[in-house]
Amino acid sequence: MRLEHLQLWWHQKLVQINFKFVSECLQLCKYVVLKFKKIERLAFLSVLFYFKDFNMRIFNKIAQSFESQAFMKTIGAELESVEEGKVIISVELKPSMMQQHGFGHAGVSFSIGDSAAGYAALTKMANHQEVLTSEMKIHLLSPADGKVLKAVGSVLKSGKRLLVVQSNIYSVSDKNEKLVATMLGTMVPSIVEF
Repeated sequence: MRLEHLQLWWHQKLVQINFKFVSECLQLCKYVVLKFKKIERLAFLSVLFYFKDFNMRIFNKIAQSFESQAFMKTIGAELESVEEGKVIISVELKPSMMQQHGFGHAGVSFSIGDSAAGYAALTKMANHQEVLTSEMKIHLLSPADGKVLKAVGSVLKSGKRLLVVQSNIYSVSDKNEKLVATMLGTMVPSIVEF
């Protein structure tokens, strides 16, 4: 395999890799060290270190933004996972978050779903960009009768001006997850002013 082909192949693979596959990358490092010439090993390792730095920048940017969101702090939401194109946010349901029938309020579901989808979109944007919700709709599928709500936000289509996102919200109780709402929306990038 020529060096240019190896770099292109790794660039394509890195787009698909997320934090959970770092151990697989390390196993591949061992394989590459044994099988490829020195120049090819250096190219591979430089791409791998770029990938690690890129993902840490994404995580840090989102974690800092999440910490600055007063409403997420107010409801006690937690950032569980950040991957390229996917973010998970959860919140423990408190009595003050329940509606009149004792289920988790749809407003809480919408709030964490919107944030998870927005941060998933932010993982696809440049460092100087931020994200704003343009529109978002929710389908309430089942009562949120668990102890925790978990929103899994993901990017369906990423463009320069618009990003189509979705968020699925689960009610969690004793390791059982039930889909209680699904959301579909559009995010737009905005420029951060320095």
